Amino acid sequence: MTTTSITVSGVSYVLPDGRALFTDLHEQFDGRPTGLVGRNGVGKTVLARILAGLLAPASGQCQRLGSVHYLAQQVARPKEATVAELAGVQPTLDALSNIAAGSTAPNDFEMAEGNWDMAQRFHHELERGGLGYLDATTLASTLSGGETMRVALIGAMLSQADFLILDEPSNHLDRPNRQALIEQLQRWPRGLIVVSHDRQLLDAMERIVELSPLGLHSYGGNYTFYAEAKACEQQNALEQLSQRKLERQREERAQQKQRERQERRQARGNRQGKETNQAKILLDRQKARSEASAGALRQSQAARQAHHRKLVLEAAQRVEDAAHITLHDIPVTQAAKRTVATLERCVLPHVTSATRHIDLMVRGQQRIGVVGPNGCGKSTLLRVLAGQMAPLTGNCQVTPEYAYLDQRLESLNPQQSVFEQLREANRTTTEGELRMRLAQLGLDAQKITTPSGVLSGGERLKGALACLLYADTPPHLLLLDEPNNHLDLPSNQALETMLRSYSGALLVVSHDDTFLENLALTDHLYATEQGWHLAPV
Repeated sequence: MTTTSITVSGVSYVLPDGRALFTDLHEQFDGRPTGLVGRNGVGKTVLARILAGLLAPASGQCQRLGSVHYLAQQVARPKEATVAELAGVQPTLDALSNIAAGSTAPNDFEMAEGNWDMAQRFHHELERGGLGYLDATTLASTLSGGETMRVALIGAMLSQADFLILDEPSNHLDRPNRQALIEQLQRWPRGLIVVSHDRQLLDAMERIVELSPLGLHSYGGNYTFYAEAKACEQQNALEQLSQRKLERQREERAQQKQRERQERRQARGNRQGKETNQAKILLDRQKARSEASAGALRQSQAARQAHHRKLVLEAAQRVEDAAHITLHDIPVTQAAKRTVATLERCVLPHVTSATRHIDLMVRGQQRIGVVGPNGCGKSTLLRVLAGQMAPLTGNCQVTPEYAYLDQRLESLNPQQSVFEQLREANRTTTEGELRMRLAQLGLDAQKITTPSGVLSGGERLKGALACLLYADTPPHLLLLDEPNNHLDLPSNQALETMLRSYSGALLVVSHDDTFLENLALTDHLYATEQGWHLAPV
């Protein structure tokens, strides 16, 4: 049996503006389920497309033993496309239909080979995925984001490829479907590479490969193992940086003493020459020898200084690469008993299930995780609280000091830079302080001054968060709809840390159990078949 693998050797990629995204990557991906992780903007999606053969590297080679099926982060839904086309099974279904109608074309039989039961298998997978209400001819344009991803995943599973490469496959999935995805991938018998920030999904992998400015680094275990290994690496990097700095200081002190000894010897030689009335020619020779010795010492010391600077710089780069994103605390002081939001006998628009009816009161320091399947009205609930929608009936009252972050980041103007929008929201803090806060979020000077629409999803989310949280009047109520969908793992952890320290009220919609568990929630608001149910944690 042929062993499937994808091997990259010396692979580099250059952006259209001439900047190198990554250089000289070396790694082999075998049959083990592998999670590909890394910071936002480091090039994970580009690398995944190179691995899939959809992009050519600027240099180096990518060798594939076996066929590859790639599933993009954003699944395209052409206007007239059907569910079968979205899943990629339409050509096979067409071939089977042609054969049933009497076709003897070799292409039809080649397409049908091994797939004679594709119609039945596709229907079975739709049923098993909770999508039995769809059929092959359903228009893909009618599907939600979660449904679109689930259909595309079914197509990936039916592809019979030697390798699946999935880019953020759990982003639009609710809790049950995230768990179903994990179980689905655990049944996959061939090669698998998953680009993800989903810690539960990454914990189901057998290996984690990290892409960083230092290259590719393989960790022989799941996410938990990777996180522990990274923590050890960070500690070792900090210790090595401290050691390199200490060595540089010792070298500088030793060189200073060396220079002082040489200067004393030179001064003593000059005095002795003058006191013994040596001839001028002898004094000149002595001076030349002294200057040559001093020059040689300077060169030797300069070389050693450059060597120590290089060692410190290399150690510092390893620490900086592992450094956490910093989010400033939001200074909110309010009474726990103060009411910040009230919904009385409200009927939510566009919701047809029992969750269209809701009564809810949110207190000043209440922290609520909103949990439920796709389509139950979670996002609609937040939009009503944020004044983006009006309830069909009932009363909705919300404190004016609130901030709302929707999944599409509509609060961020794609034509304006992040810095311009933060400056509009915060007129009291100095420009330097605002730039520093954005830099601590991982947004450098170039990114904060370019139109926000060209930034990556994670970078745009950081910019939107900064504009809301660092406004002149800090919010007393945060309404967050899937806030960690596009964040890398360090940024995810930083967001969790910031939200834990936030003393205001919080309603957060998320399908990420690990994320919710780390927020120190006081309550869960569950969407059930009987309606909304608020329960303490």
